[in-house]
Order: sequence, then structure tokens, then C-alpha cells
Amino acid sequence: MEQKATTFTDMELIEKITQLKKRKKAVLLAHFYQVPEIQDIADYVGDSLGLAQKAAQSNSEIILFAGVHFMAETAKILNPETKVLLPDLEAGCSLADSCPRDRFADFKAKYPGHIVISYINCTADIKTLSDLICTSGNAVQLVESFPKDQKIIFAPDKNLGGYINSITGRDMVLWDGTCEVHDILSTEAIVQMKIDNPDAKLVAHPECKAAVLELADFVGSTTAMLKFTMNDDSQKYIVATETGILHQMHKNSPDKEFLIVPTDETCSCNDCPYMKLNTLEKIYLSLQNEEPEILLDKEVMDKAKVPIVRMLDISKELGLI
Repeated sequence: MEQKATTFTDMELIEKITQLKKRKKAVLLAHFYQVPEIQDIADYVGDSLGLAQKAAQSNSEIILFAGVHFMAETAKILNPETKVLLPDLEAGCSLADSCPRDRFADFKAKYPGHIVISYINCTADIKTLSDLICTSGNAVQLVESFPKDQKIIFAPDKNLGGYINSITGRDMVLWDGTCEVHDILSTEAIVQMKIDNPDAKLVAHPECKAAVLELADFVGSTTAMLKFTMNDDSQKYIVATETGILHQMHKNSPDKEFLIVPTDETCSCNDCPYMKLNTLEKIYLSLQNEEPEILLDKEVMDKAKVPIVRMLDISKELGLI
């Protein structure tokens, strides 16, 4: 159902959203890649691991997810009786879309004896075919929790999988999927930025290409990059991920300088088009009308929940959360 536009100002929308959250006992979860005004009104802002943990702990009557579809699905899987809303159902994910269920099932069948570890950036259907879910914040540690001789399929991000292989010495079988936001980043542009800014450190997300990661002074999840720039002594950073993280970096380190890696020679910002579909107006309308709602088949939720809970349990055992 198409929602009607409003004529409210941003300040009016923020006030109305705050009132609706309180009245409807709703919690607003937002990813680091959301626009600043959404991050600032969220009850929690984080990366996939933190958001999954918060979703698992939720006792709210409504979870409004300012993120993309697979994130809202994860919240629904962990809270099957709770109403989970996504402001715009078109907020998908190029990485999740790169791994269709039927094709992945055929791929999995070619490797008997392998367990499947899937990055959380995948659909609920792929989670049902997985033994364990991971995030960029815990992937290396979760893979290392298995014996060296354990055969593993890693999906859907080949760049993250390749990075894990390089760190752990594993030989995981990789599904050929990528995130368009990170995979598009140009090695040549980064090299030039490093030449132009010799005093800057490069921090990169492990979804970037191997050539980019080899240039990085630090590789980690969005949360890890944020913590690194807060605690590190440098005053300037080249940031190889989506632009949304800069808001939190500036808030936490106002005296430091952050340069985002552009997507092309025109210096276009590296924005995820899906993340940026969410707006204050859509959040207000979603809360007001309690739609669009994430609905999943019970069997899918039951199967997909197992590897997600296993991730959270192992992460707790390893002291990661």
C-alpha cells in the first residue's frame, strides 16, 4: 500500500516519531549507514552484529528497522510474535540479491561434508540453508572456532570470505557474491588519496576487494572502524566503506578529519542506494500506519533462527558481545 506524503518539517517529524514510539511501545533500530537525522533519533545505532543482538533482546511491541530488508527479516526471525516494520520494502541489498536460494542450494550440494557459514547479509531463505551465521565483526573468530580440517562453504560475500581465508589460513569454498557499495571502490583512487594525504590512515571494511584491504592500515566492521578511529592517535583517516559511518566518526572524534573513498572520478559519495531509501517521513508513516510489515513463513523463521542463535551463543562464549 502506497503511503501518502506529509507536509511536516523534519523537526515536526522527529517530535511525532518520538511520541509514536512512546505511545506504541516501539523501538527504532538503525544501521550506521542511515542518514544522520535517522541515526540521531534511533534508540540504537549499530552494525549487523549489534543490531541482531538488540533485536534478540527486544521486548517492545513494535520493532521499526531503519536498515535494509535482510536486517528486518533477522529481527522478525528472532521475534516471531513481534510486529516488525521496514519503512520501505524496496530497501533491499545487492549482496543478498546475489545469492538466490535455488542456485545456492545447487552450489551447496556440490560440496558434501561441508558446513555452511553465511554472512548475515543474506535472505532468510539462505539462512535456512546455513549452519552458522556471522557478521563482519565476528566472522574470523567464528570460523576459527571450528577445527582446521573442518570443510566450510562461506556465503555470500567472496571478498569477506577471501579476507577470512587470508587471515586464518583456511581454504573455505566461496560463493561468488559481492556488495556493490564496497566492491566498486577503486584501488587507484585509494592509492592517489594516500599519496595526497600521507598523514592519513586507511580504514577499510572487509567487504572491499583484496587489493584495497592490502593497502589498509586497519580492516574491520563498521563498529571496529569506529572504535579504531576513536582510540588511534592519528588525526586523519581515509574511510573505505559507506558514507553513513562518517556521522558517528565525526560525533565521536570531532577534532579528527575523515575522507570518504569516492566511487568514481567525479568524487561521487559512496552511498548505498537501498539504505538511503529510508527517510524521516517514511519512518513516521510506517509507525503511524504500522506498515509495511515484515511477514515470514513460520517454518522459514524456525529454520533460520537456529544458525542466528548459534552465532549469538558462540559470540557470547568468545566474549565478542
